[in-house]
Amino acid sequence: MSSKHRRSHAITNGANSNEARYQSIIREKDAQIDSLHVKYNALANKLYTLSRQYKEYRATSKKQHQQQQKQQKQDQQTTNTANSDNHGGHAATTPKRKHILSPYGNVVRETDPKNLNGSLTHERARMGRNASIATAKELTLLECPKEESRHNANKALVDRILKMFNDPASHIDYLNSEDFANDLLKLNSKIRNIFEHEPRVAFLQSPVYVFGDIHGNLEDLHFFSDNIWRLGMSLTAGNFLFLGDYVDRGMSCLECIAYLFSMKLLMPHKVFLLRGNHETRDVNGWEEHYGMRSFLWQCRDRFGDTLGYKVWDQINSAFDRMPLAAVIDQDIFCVHGGIPRPLELEDGSVVSRIQEILNVPRVAGINPPYEHENEHYQQVASDCIWSDPASEEQEQTSVDPESGYGESLRGGGAICFGHKAVKDFLEQHNFSYIMRAHEAHADGVAVSKGGKVFTIFSTSKDHNQGSEAMAGCILVDFENLQVINRSHAYRNVYVHRRDSVSIAKLTESEIEERMRLGLVTENPEGDTDDFEDSEEWEDMEDESEGEMDDFDEEHYEFSTRRSSVIPGDTLSSPPNSSQQDGHFDFTHVDSNSRSKKRVCPRFSTITTIAEDNEESGDDVKENNMDFDDEKKEMGTFKTY
Repeated sequence: MSSKHRRSHAITNGANSNEARYQSIIREKDAQIDSLHVKYNALANKLYTLSRQYKEYRATSKKQHQQQQKQQKQDQQTTNTANSDNHGGHAATTPKRKHILSPYGNVVRETDPKNLNGSLTHERARMGRNASIATAKELTLLECPKEESRHNANKALVDRILKMFNDPASHIDYLNSEDFANDLLKLNSKIRNIFEHEPRVAFLQSPVYVFGDIHGNLEDLHFFSDNIWRLGMSLTAGNFLFLGDYVDRGMSCLECIAYLFSMKLLMPHKVFLLRGNHETRDVNGWEEHYGMRSFLWQCRDRFGDTLGYKVWDQINSAFDRMPLAAVIDQDIFCVHGGIPRPLELEDGSVVSRIQEILNVPRVAGINPPYEHENEHYQQVASDCIWSDPASEEQEQTSVDPESGYGESLRGGGAICFGHKAVKDFLEQHNFSYIMRAHEAHADGVAVSKGGKVFTIFSTSKDHNQGSEAMAGCILVDFENLQVINRSHAYRNVYVHRRDSVSIAKLTESEIEERMRLGLVTENPEGDTDDFEDSEEWEDMEDESEGEMDDFDEEHYEFSTRRSSVIPGDTLSSPPNSSQQDGHFDFTHVDSNSRSKKRVCPRFSTITTIAEDNEESGDDVKENNMDFDDEKKEMGTFKTY
């Protein structure tokens, strides 16, 4: 290549890089504008309310004054009449006529519009609601025929998935059929376009329900469905944000991912799915480590090697396009793992971490990376899905005091972030909190780093947390943060023990089939996890290589270079980390910074009153979540 061509190529690359940077800045500023617009509307509504109250007060005062004057006048007339010899009586006053608004409308129509000499008819009918939700929906569909056709095309597919989700035991044949595999392929062909057109950082407005790891746990996902969006997500106020790790470990990975993808397809602006470290091929294809709990193993076991591998690869192609982070109310940063390391420019200035995430390619393999992935942004993406809060011991030993970052206890190149890193990140972006997942916790929600970092875990099984582990989520409701937990004693009707009376009438083969789908468990405590976290990585043998060349998608070549994080050298959870304290404690939560922008948040819990346990029949007491070490208390939690 000549020097002239090289210069031209360099100029083109530089222009593309600047354009991408400017676009990311514009997206972040647009989100800030939207947030200010919401605050403006809130202030405008408050001003309107105060103005209306003031007018009502003035009107009430004026009315009282007039009544007092009228009463004084009547008293004066009564006194004059009593003192007068003339008993002619009082002059009758005519009451003022009140015009009551009639809820009827008058409609004039032509009897024959085509006839110029047609007569007119008058019709009087009661007026209905103009702001009907159903009417607005129908008008939207009329104005947008493409939207109507898209909705109808997706309805049959989504209906099949929802029927399966609501009653999986009645759909055993469907779950093991090619029809389910074909539905998953159709679903992925639609959903990956939605993911690819979303920015790498989703900007949301509260209320938002935030969920952590799901890990193929159909039982806990059903708990949230039955108690949070009981009437359906579309009829539940607010948005739904999932922080990643939908597959592996649990036995119902395909059912969970099919349901979540269906909800995203139906409500792309209400349901948001972020990417976790298990949404990468190196992790969810690690059959040697996870065995039958591996996502790849489950795909091949259900649909055979060829079709199963195709389903696994197509779902991963959708994972490659998932957003990496979200920001709620321009105040709470949400991500699967943690905050990325700051990267300095040549002039020494530090770029916004939000802009860095926005610049990550729309299609990113991460583990392993594609050829087109820049190492710089590959590191940003890896930090988002792999990093952890530093333990107190790490804060003293391995965390760099200058940057606030250090090597994670997971190993494999993953990083951890300490108090200084959290403080610098929140100050740089004017945020109050960080919400993340990625670490198992028996209480469902944990707090660290001076009450600034929340760890959310939405599955109660398969992570060695014991039989009393809970699954949790957080509702960000404007100035309030509310923790919602599933009690370990909550009775479900979807997953049963092998010795349960609910499956006593099933044959042995039917029980074995349900066990393979995760609907029947051998362990009463549901906490079997035989994986050795320190097992070394072995290269996955791709038995189906070269057989799936007929994918109807863009082809991306994987890079031969190493990833920023090597999954095979990492542990599933950092030992003795800051999240493994065994109790749920909000005493260190500091809401002063958030109260500058909002009212001081309240921390409370929704407890579930456990019904009679269907397996043992024993009465179970109401389970409350511990707020401190010595006592349990409900309602508002005071922060310091």
